[in-house]
Amino acid sequence: MKAKMLLFTIFCSVFLLLLSPFQENMYTFAMSSAKEDIADLQDRLSSLGFSPGNQTGVLTEETKQAIVQFQKSNELPSSGSVSEQTKRELHMATLTKEDVQMMAKIVYGEARGESLKGQVAVAAVIINRLQADGFPNTIEDIIFQKNAFTAISDGQYQLTPDEEAYEAVYYAIRGWDPTGRALYYYNPDIATSQWIFTRNTITRIGQHVFAQ
Repeated sequence: MKAKMLLFTIFCSVFLLLLSPFQENMYTFAMSSAKEDIADLQDRLSSLGFSPGNQTGVLTEETKQAIVQFQKSNELPSSGSVSEQTKRELHMATLTKEDVQMMAKIVYGEARGESLKGQVAVAAVIINRLQADGFPNTIEDIIFQKNAFTAISDGQYQLTPDEEAYEAVYYAIRGWDPTGRALYYYNPDIATSQWIFTRNTITRIGQHVFAQ
């Protein structure tokens, strides 16, 4: 009996010894996955204009507050934890940093000098096109669609956007649309396309007329 107990003890010791590296690897993998998930969460919150703090993959109090702000803005339970519903809404609402930068460059190239509302309106047109039939399905393709934006053809797209241009983009992404869901805009004083004048006018903001 004692011999059997001794053999069992030795077996357990060897088994645990062999299992230890495996457990450590599984723990490291789990921690790594969690860190990557949090970093992705922080990146998505930041792209929407919320402030999750440093994007280190560590769930800080600042990140939790950014989650609460996102939840409140989307009429979700503001618990600060990432439920499946919150994650789904966040993914649906998220644009990449590159998308935000491209939009800011269009806003700056086409509407700098306009009021913040006027700049938000230009950004909102891009969002409206993304959601409408008959337009490309990505921000990049919308922006670079032939003859879609003057800033592309005249080179002003290459200018560096200022903070207000980015602010305007963030407002538009969050849902502010002062245009009434316009799909087009133009400056009537300098527009040369006769077709654009045939579109139904919705409103005028600053120098731009917004139309369907």
